[in-house]
Amino acid sequence: MKRLLAAAAAIILLSAQSASAQAILRDAETEAMFAQMAAPLVKAAGLQNANVKVVLIQDDEINAFTAGGQTIYVNSGLIEAADNANQVQGVIAHELGHVADGHVLLGSAGAKPAMGIMILSLVLAAAAAAAGSGDAAAGLFQAGQQAATGRYLSFSRIQESTADATGAKFLRESGITGKGMLDFFKKLQNQEYRYGVENIDPFAQTHPLSGERIAHLTADITSSPAYNTPPDPALNEQFKRIKAKLMGYVDPYARTLQAYPETDNTIYAHYARAYAWHQAGYPDKADAETRALIAAEPHDPYFLEIRGQILLEAGNPRASLAPLREATERSGDSPLIATTFGHALIATEDNANLPEAIRILRQAVARDDENPFAWYQLGTAYEASGDQARAMLSRAESASINGDSKLAAYTARNAMAGLPPNSSDWIRAQDIAMTAQNDIDDQKHHRK
Repeated sequence: MKRLLAAAAAIILLSAQSASAQAILRDAETEAMFAQMAAPLVKAAGLQNANVKVVLIQDDEINAFTAGGQTIYVNSGLIEAADNANQVQGVIAHELGHVADGHVLLGSAGAKPAMGIMILSLVLAAAAAAAGSGDAAAGLFQAGQQAATGRYLSFSRIQESTADATGAKFLRESGITGKGMLDFFKKLQNQEYRYGVENIDPFAQTHPLSGERIAHLTADITSSPAYNTPPDPALNEQFKRIKAKLMGYVDPYARTLQAYPETDNTIYAHYARAYAWHQAGYPDKADAETRALIAAEPHDPYFLEIRGQILLEAGNPRASLAPLREATERSGDSPLIATTFGHALIATEDNANLPEAIRILRQAVARDDENPFAWYQLGTAYEASGDQARAMLSRAESASINGDSKLAAYTARNAMAGLPPNSSDWIRAQDIAMTAQNDIDDQKHHRK
């Protein structure tokens, strides 16, 4: 019976996805692009830009999803598959449709009927098993499983169709063409044909088949006043750069060199190869690519960032300071770039650089307080400067973000012991210690 109950639980989680099980990729340029792509759509959805995040996930599957709240997760495979920025905007519009329509919160509306069917089949199967009819029990359970799955999948497909329509509405109200949305569905449709669409059971899918989605959306999208509005060329240029650098970062370097051979002297090719050579362990080749980038655009903050990062990770932190300092300034003090700069200042092992490192890193965590690496670097700078209490507080912040409740509680209590009572830092340490202890107590309770 426990096996049957486990199977029942699996039915309800058919469409669940966990971003925490995948690697989140944080990049200042990519996050800036996502924010620009999403801003007009977020406004059309009646949401606040400060509350909506688009997060990049390292996963080669062509997919995007929401998992609660107002965060949209986009797989690296989707960026690599997309042809232009407008296609990605179409995907973001669809996912915002899920957010605005409350689909994650409404998920229980589809789960409850499915669970009801499953529980009924379990009761009947148990009764049949008690009566000595194992075959009948298995048949009842299998029938119930199929019915529950079908009920949930039907609900999921309705949600996806609704999100398509809502996303198209957001595109129209934002003055953004929906051509990219249609084109991306056509791209997915080609994949279905490649794998044999005639062999796909449309009723066993969480999403409607792409052809059906295209048919339902075409009239609405083509009738939009924005349909023939040209996509933003600057945004598309940014997308092409990010697509190239992403390939260099996540793909095997041989594949990157095939797509961007050394005879290719475009900005995109230099960008892709800089990351590819760096990842593959060829610092001289990576350095040459960054020099080419900076020769083309000397003050581009993201080109300066990659040059500084490569110098830092090649063991030359002093040489990395100038490009990283300029990159930080020209990016508007991007927290991610500032964190790398702060790390470089610490890596020089020059105590004269510690005050600047602490200042830069404090500004970074003030603007992005969910970056455990930034907190860790701030803790390192405090420790090197002799401020053990604030070093412990920074470690507690990092541990809390990483979900390490025991370390968070321990370091927060140690921070409290060295901080002025009732100061803002002391109160923050107390909050972390209490929250971490509550988590530890809850875990103990669940284990009983």
